[in-house]
Amino acid sequence: MSKAVKEAARLDLIKQALKGNDKAFLTLFQQYEQDIYRTAFIYVKNQSDALDVVQETAYRSFKSINNLKEPQYFKTWLIKIAISCSIDLLRKQKKVVQFKPEYERFISLDDNEDIDLEITIRDLIERLKEDEKSIIILRFYEGLTIKEASEALDIPLGTAKTILYRALGSLRKKLKGDRVYE
Repeated sequence: MSKAVKEAARLDLIKQALKGNDKAFLTLFQQYEQDIYRTAFIYVKNQSDALDVVQETAYRSFKSINNLKEPQYFKTWLIKIAISCSIDLLRKQKKVVQFKPEYERFISLDDNEDIDLEITIRDLIERLKEDEKSIIILRFYEGLTIKEASEALDIPLGTAKTILYRALGSLRKKLKGDRVYE
């Protein structure tokens, strides 16, 4: 099946869901469930809370499917809801996500340097401001374009670019700084 045919079938499902077809909505949601889970996990940092966010995202998106203005951005719309649910859960649990730039010692994992690098990158992303963190997650973890990320976050494209470049610059500085301590 060609990419164009798959996209047409997906848009048809979205249109059916917009008309109230529950099965079409469920089929669509299941296609993006793993993406939603990954996004939620990055924010809430544990499986149980991430699964709660997926459930809440399913509920909110099902209830507000009529608010979807652009069917081609269905995934972006779902990710935006997942981010909102994640942030709401963190606030409800009174978990304050710290974005302080102080440096911590990393546990040395000589057996597998890839894990060490992944932990370092996650730690660095955690130190970003919330808007920077969101744009990095959407752009690089979810694979959205800068335009799609700006729409998901309801910010102008120019602002999204500025935040992205500022975040990347901050990550570069922090990565260079952390290498000094290794």
